[in-house]
Amino acid sequence: MSVSFPHRQSAHCESGVTANLLTWHGLPLTEAMAFGIGGGLVFGYFPFIKVNHLPLTTFRIPPGAIFRRVTRRLGVGIRRRTFRDERRGTEELDRLLAGGIPVGAQTSVYWLPYFPPALRFHFNAHNLIVYGREGDSYRISDPVLGMPVACAAADLTRARFAKGPLAPKGRLFHVVRMPEKIDLPKAILKGIRDVCRAMLAVPIPLLGVRGIRYLAAQVESWPSRLGERKTTLYLGNVIRMQEEIGTGGGGFRFIYAAFLLEAASVLGDARYAELSLRMTAIGDRWRDFAVAGARHCKGRPEGRESLADAARILRECADLEEGLFGDLRRLAAGGHATDGTGG
Repeated sequence: MSVSFPHRQSAHCESGVTANLLTWHGLPLTEAMAFGIGGGLVFGYFPFIKVNHLPLTTFRIPPGAIFRRVTRRLGVGIRRRTFRDERRGTEELDRLLAGGIPVGAQTSVYWLPYFPPALRFHFNAHNLIVYGREGDSYRISDPVLGMPVACAAADLTRARFAKGPLAPKGRLFHVVRMPEKIDLPKAILKGIRDVCRAMLAVPIPLLGVRGIRYLAAQVESWPSRLGERKTTLYLGNVIRMQEEIGTGGGGFRFIYAAFLLEAASVLGDARYAELSLRMTAIGDRWRDFAVAGARHCKGRPEGRESLADAARILRECADLEEGLFGDLRRLAAGGHATDGTGG
């Protein structure tokens, strides 16, 4: 039992799953548009929340929020379920597949055997689409892969019911109703306002552009407070979250730049395309931060200078994003963008 499901590779699992499910149901949507409407971009650094004994750095909103926001803003009816019992969770998945319905599932990357061992880690919020079952094997469209894959039923069940932080609890989600018409410009503007608010207006110094500046100060203080070994671990973890986990800092900014370019076409306003170019340049600076930090982590002779460079680049990113999101907020509210020098 399976349906014909057109697999499309994406950079980020949840925005890719969202776009691919809605496209299958007759609403063509790119990953970038799903990410933007869902207001997926944010920054947060939480030194008191430890993941694998290291502070949490996040570049996106909480798992599941992109799918919920996109479907709500486009008027798409959905159903989401979790299960206490593995057997009932499997039966429900099989029932939906027998009805010809592709199903989104939340899983743990660590227990998915089609990922190379070096890429498996204990992250319980990886989204994928199950679109068929053949015997004891499920057909899966995992958006971060180039091709669909097969996964043994026992392995998928283990991944769906993994324990630990963000435990998926067998979560399944699928579309139950599509709208007769959608207001795409309205959905785009709501998504933009979400991101501008998260980056500029949240009164917590650990979030948004204030959070980026806070991280810069932390990076500078780590050697004297933590010592070289912990400094390398902490900095390496930030870079890993930025460059390897869920596309991270630079990657999410490139996706958002693509969204702004699409928004320019939908909204008929070339100023969004200009902001897209600025967002791309900011993504490049985040990559420069990763390079500077990696020099320190690898013990290069210029390592100490690289640590100072990393903090300086972070502050530059904060300044650039404060200017960009200030202009974007004014533009989405019907105002005018500036040259990016103000917030």
